[in-house]
Amino acid sequence: QVQAVARAISDHLTPRTTAYHEIWLDRKKVAGAVDEEPIYGRTYLPRKFKIGVAVPPWNDVDVFSQDLGFIAITEQERLLGFNVVVGGGMGTTHGDPETYPRVGDVIGFCAPDQVLAVAEHVVTVQRDFGDRSNRKHARLKYTIADRGVAWFRDQVESRAGLMLGAARGYRFVSNTDRFGWSDGTDGRGHLTLWIPSGRVANTGERPLLAGLHAIAEVLKDNGGGFRLTPNQNVIVAGVSDDARPLVEALARRHGLMPDQAGSELRLRSLACVALPTCGLAMAESERYMPDFLSRLEALLGRHDLEDSPLHVRMTGCPNGCARPFLAEIGLVGKAPGRYNLYLGGDRAGERLNRLVRENVDEEEILAVLEPLLARFSRERIEDEAFGDFLE
Repeated sequence: QVQAVARAISDHLTPRTTAYHEIWLDRKKVAGAVDEEPIYGRTYLPRKFKIGVAVPPWNDVDVFSQDLGFIAITEQERLLGFNVVVGGGMGTTHGDPETYPRVGDVIGFCAPDQVLAVAEHVVTVQRDFGDRSNRKHARLKYTIADRGVAWFRDQVESRAGLMLGAARGYRFVSNTDRFGWSDGTDGRGHLTLWIPSGRVANTGERPLLAGLHAIAEVLKDNGGGFRLTPNQNVIVAGVSDDARPLVEALARRHGLMPDQAGSELRLRSLACVALPTCGLAMAESERYMPDFLSRLEALLGRHDLEDSPLHVRMTGCPNGCARPFLAEIGLVGKAPGRYNLYLGGDRAGERLNRLVRENVDEEEILAVLEPLLARFSRERIEDEAFGDFLE
């Protein structure tokens, strides 16, 4: 039911114009385009705009990091509607206090048949009031921060011709993926595979690319397909009962199964590509993350914390592509080998962490973490997460 709504949102907000297909040569148009654009008008949006749909208790799309989010409210396997979240965004700029990460605000509840109107007019408010003079101030989060949540809700309601209801209760338990097998509503199975930092390649003893190719050959004859997750992993979806043993055997043979990750810490970690792929990167991320996690695993073992996997996210710059500002431990590249250290996010993606050290290297990061982990080991209550303990 939720998937159908998500598809409808995507279809409704897909641009009608083909203006981006225009081809110009010597200041003359040599290929034309359709100019009709009922939602975005002649000016489009000031900057990119992200939408996520989450189904509690799983927040695997990090719905509070999105410009616009919908949290499904269900009752006995029936979709009642959605809580509407607006104004999330991760990107910031070092040294510029006017830029900052932000978690979205829940502004109310809408029924399924109201979703498209709400989505469209959240977009049109940003179209009309988003900052077009300062690119760093052009995301929806700044429009809402400047003008207020109440103002924004009023704008959406008046344009959409509806009143949002009071937000309904919900509970998120995790913003990570559900690894291993799960059963679909169609009777077929779904297998979530572990792809470290989302890099599909044949490396050493883990020929991931070859493994996915072999699984694709099985799916070709038995149905099913691949789905990419916002946590950089891959779901082998729609696997028939007959194909399950072979798909799992291939996944194990090529190091794709979650129990081959080595630790829960690695399963939950995220890193952006950074150097050498991204021209914006100031420090390593994807290539450095495995080594950093090895040092952190040793630290956890020293304090008997192997059973308390932490959420670690790392980026090579402050644009926040791996959503580090929501992690229990967030590392944001500042210069080669140096990072800003953020601590205190939660495991459901509902709380920002805080900057605790700036421009520190690996040794300084571990030196900050060790006494905190030691206290956590001594003083934590049952099932308490590290980020909650720090908060």
